Amino acid sequence: MSVREFILSDKREYHLLRHLLFWILWGGFFSITRTLNPYVYMTTGRFPDYFKSAAETFFFLLPQTFLIYPVLYLVLPKYVFKQRYFHAILWFIFFYVVALCAHAIILMYIPWDKIPWLSNAKLFLTTLPFQEKFFLAYLASMQGSITGVSLAASFKMFKHFYSKSLRNQELQRENSAAQLRLLMAQVHPHFMFNTLNNIYSQAQVESPKSAKMIMELSNILRYILDEGKKDWVPLDNELQMIVDYLNLEKIRYDKKLDLHYSFPKTGNDHNIAPLLLLPFVENCFKHGASKMIDHPWINIKAELTQETFSIKLRNGKKNKVSAGKERMGTGIENVRRRLALLYPGRHTLEIRDEEDVFMVNLQIVFGSADATVPENNLNSELEYEFT
Repeated sequence: MSVREFILSDKREYHLLRHLLFWILWGGFFSITRTLNPYVYMTTGRFPDYFKSAAETFFFLLPQTFLIYPVLYLVLPKYVFKQRYFHAILWFIFFYVVALCAHAIILMYIPWDKIPWLSNAKLFLTTLPFQEKFFLAYLASMQGSITGVSLAASFKMFKHFYSKSLRNQELQRENSAAQLRLLMAQVHPHFMFNTLNNIYSQAQVESPKSAKMIMELSNILRYILDEGKKDWVPLDNELQMIVDYLNLEKIRYDKKLDLHYSFPKTGNDHNIAPLLLLPFVENCFKHGASKMIDHPWINIKAELTQETFSIKLRNGKKNKVSAGKERMGTGIENVRRRLALLYPGRHTLEIRDEEDVFMVNLQIVFGSADATVPENNLNSELEYEFT
C-alpha cells in the first residue's frame, strides 16, 4: 500500500484506517495538551496524570464529532466545493453551536467524582460553579473542536483538490491522445470534403436520395473533425449532430424503422463534451435495429432543466440476445471513462438489458460554471416521429 493509495483510495478499509489514524493522532495530542493545561495546575496545584487524562479524552473528543463529521460530509462537499459559501458559514455556525452544547452537557452533567478513572477531571470540575463550567465548555469547544475540524477539513480539501488535479491531468492526457488519433485520421480533410461535394453534385442529378445521405454524412464528418477537437461544445450543436445521424439512418432504413425522438431547444445556454452521446445512439442501430428483421424500433427522449440534462434511449432487440460487454463494446466503455473524468460525482448512467428491449438512462448535472437556461426555453422542444 503506497502513501498515495492510502490518501486517495475510496476503498472502505483505507477509509476506516484514515479515520482511525486521525483520531489516534488527534486524541494523543489532545491528551498531552490537557495534561499540560496551566488552568488545571492553577486550580489543583499539580498537573494531571497522563494515562487518566488519555482515558478522559474520550469524553472531550465525543462532542467534536458533532462538528467534524457534518463539516466533512455536508458543509464541504455540498457547499464549499460548490462555492456556496454563505450557506456553508450558516451550517458551520449551526454545527458549532451543537458541539458547544454537547461540551457543556458533558462537563456539567457527567458525575466526574463517582467514576474512579476520571479522577483527573474531578480534581477541579466538581468544585467549579456553573458559570465556570460553561466557560470551560466554551474553551474546550473553541480549542478542541475548531482545531480538530481545521485539521480534518484541511486534509479533506487537500484530498479533494489533489484528486481534481489528477483527474484534470488524466483528462488532458486523454484529450491529447484523442487529438493525436484525430490528426492521424485526418488524411487531407479538405480533399475529402471536396470529393464529397463533387459526389453530392453528381448524385443530385442521378439519385436525390443518395445526395441527401451524402449531405448528412458530410455534416457529421465536419462536426467530428471541427468540433471533436474542442473540450466543450454547445449542447444544441451536439444534439443537432445526433439529428443529422438519425436522419442518415432514417434514409437507410426507409419505412422499415419506427423511430421517435424528442430533443429540447436549449438556445446554446449549456455546454457538453463533444461526441459524448453519439456512441449510445449508434449502439441503438448497431445492436438493435440492424439485428431485428420485423418491426425495428428506437425511442430517444432528451430533457433539460435548469441544472440537469438527461437522455433516455430505448431500442428493440431480438429475444434471448444478451447485450453484455460485447454488445456495448469499447465505445460505451470509453464514454463511461469520459463521464468519470468530465463529470465526477455529477452524472448517473444506467444501462439495462432486458428480454426484448435495451435501455440507457444518462443524467448529467451541470457545474457552476455553466450558464443557466432562460425560463422560457425550458419547455420548448423539437419533436420528430418517423414510422
